[in-house]
Amino acid sequence: MELGPAWAEAGLVGLFLASFLAATILPFSSEAVLAAMAVGTWSGVELWWVASVGNTLGGLVNYTIGRWVPEGVVMRWLRVDAGKAERWRNFVERYGAWGALACWLPVIGDPIAMALGVIRVRFVPCALLMFMGKAARYGVVLWAVRGVMGQ
Repeated sequence: MELGPAWAEAGLVGLFLASFLAATILPFSSEAVLAAMAVGTWSGVELWWVASVGNTLGGLVNYTIGRWVPEGVVMRWLRVDAGKAERWRNFVERYGAWGALACWLPVIGDPIAMALGVIRVRFVPCALLMFMGKAARYGVVLWAVRGVMGQ
């Protein structure tokens, strides 16, 4: 059984958990779960909302880790060298809360969310912009599956 259908069998709870876990530092693809569910009878709005909220909350876990765990501990735990850490810090200092729009990006989204916490970007604008970026990504996935495939 493939990853997407297995999680999809758990319904919206499975989608929420998959989306949440995909936004943490764990390597996981919630898009496969969303796509598997999108070919079914689920409401597109329901799928979009659950995936977007779950993924945003997972991203906010990364933000919280960056905010409350000492930066040196996080960098050692993730095995991030000082040069990379400085690049993330520079990105967040340059863009501030607007950088949260990029938290949906694979590989670099999680460190951006942590850097937002480390720099102590205000929570509410960060959370809203993070949601917007992640929701846009899931909207594109749903459109690709349902719109292009004619569902």
